[in-house]
Amino acid sequence: MNNPQQLRYSKEHEWLSAAEEGVSAIGITEHAANALGDVVFVQLPEVGATVTAGETCGELESTKSVSDLYSPIDGEVTEINEDVVSDPSLVNTAPFEGGWLFKVKVSGEPDDLLSADEYTAFTG
Repeated sequence: MNNPQQLRYSKEHEWLSAAEEGVSAIGITEHAANALGDVVFVQLPEVGATVTAGETCGELESTKSVSDLYSPIDGEVTEINEDVVSDPSLVNTAPFEGGWLFKVKVSGEPDDLLSADEYTAFTG
């Protein structure tokens, strides 16, 4: 699995980019995308919604199942990826690039996120 070094990862298989001007992007990992199978629908939090680390904030529906989406950080949603809403397969084909899900104005610092190496070891 390719887990970019500059990202941080949750044990629920979401990734978090470094904050730029206080805003971080969130997506799901390649490991999660492969486990889900072909993603056919995404339900993302609305812009302006508050998300809380470790709590459900949306859903990903695949040909295999429906999975909850968890926020890896506290904050306010500033943007959703409309490209993923109209083409959910981006989650599978580009989970770390065009398949990001939403952006959050971060409030607080996450303390339980993993480095790329730690996440790789966690997913074994």
